[in-house]
Amino acid sequence: MKTATTRRAKSNGKRGCLFLAFELGEGSWKLGFTTGAGQRPRVRTIEAKDVAVVLSEIERAKARFGLGKSTRVSSCYEAGRDGFWLHRCLLHHGVENIVVDSSSIEVKRRSRRAKTDRLDVGKLLAMLLRYESGERSVWSVVHVPTVEEEDRRQLHRELMAVKRDRTRVTNRIKGLLTNQGVKVETSAGFLERVDAIHLWDGTSLPKMLRVRLVREWTKVELLTAQIRELDAERELLLKTSTDAAVESVRQLMLLRGIGVNSAWLYVMEFFSWRGFRNRSEIGALAGLTPTPFQSGGTNREQGIGKAGNRHVRAMAIEIAWGWLRFQPTSALSCWYEERFGGGGSRIRRIGIVALARRLLVELWRYLETGALPEGAQLKA
Repeated sequence: MKTATTRRAKSNGKRGCLFLAFELGEGSWKLGFTTGAGQRPRVRTIEAKDVAVVLSEIERAKARFGLGKSTRVSSCYEAGRDGFWLHRCLLHHGVENIVVDSSSIEVKRRSRRAKTDRLDVGKLLAMLLRYESGERSVWSVVHVPTVEEEDRRQLHRELMAVKRDRTRVTNRIKGLLTNQGVKVETSAGFLERVDAIHLWDGTSLPKMLRVRLVREWTKVELLTAQIRELDAERELLLKTSTDAAVESVRQLMLLRGIGVNSAWLYVMEFFSWRGFRNRSEIGALAGLTPTPFQSGGTNREQGIGKAGNRHVRAMAIEIAWGWLRFQPTSALSCWYEERFGGGGSRIRRIGIVALARRLLVELWRYLETGALPEGAQLKA
């Protein structure tokens, strides 16, 4: 591999630090090294997930730039399918690393833009230099959970995935039947009802279609069994676990309008591993913050940011509607009815987003201090 000439004389960066950016791919990784702005990056391509080669390239880069073996190394990569294992591995080997939210990286809007892995790693290096120089708003840094905190998410995420799979198969069955002009309830005893189906001309279902329906229904039964197994596992944890996160789930479930699904999701995805400092951080992480657009005489609202945790955001909207039903005398419900209750359906939908954001803040305070939301009631 040919090495591009590195011009050290034009570098105005800190000589006591080596900067490293990763462009992660499925088969290969690109590594970009530099010691400061104005210096052509040293780019290397290695096999994906080969940590030994990464550490070797770091040592070679230090030697190439004339840095000592104990020189500080600062690195970054975009959050993606590789997750956080690389971050933990780099920290273990003494490399200071940050994981960057991909959607927060600025891109040019002028005409078409060229995009290659080499250009991307150079862009990451340039933004890392800006970040290290004190420009913290250049991008959004991902808060990395611990291995235990990340592992807590597996149960409810698997449960949601299996439910989506069952819904997809059930909808496929309904579509196959609708294509023949018939409608059958997809519940227990489905196959017996299929045997009794007659088409518009009095004939039975075609042979191959019935065989396919049997196979599809077998998938539904398998997925239903998995859902019951996951529900039972979660129920057992709620009864026996002494983990602090599960204790928070039990505390949330004491409130009327908060069930096991929402309480588990809020705690495991949101409250149990993030040290929130204020209400603004809660709204931002949930993606429920407003995005105003003001330029000259133009001043309008573009809606919520949707830049946070999509699982929590969807659940927050659902629980906000339930809060109006199960906690009608609470201060939040009264505020909503006074401000948005007299409007049309569009105004009420806009107001429910504001209620969801406020309710998340109140639930955070409830978990932190034990103070009930004003006017809220506990379950009997």
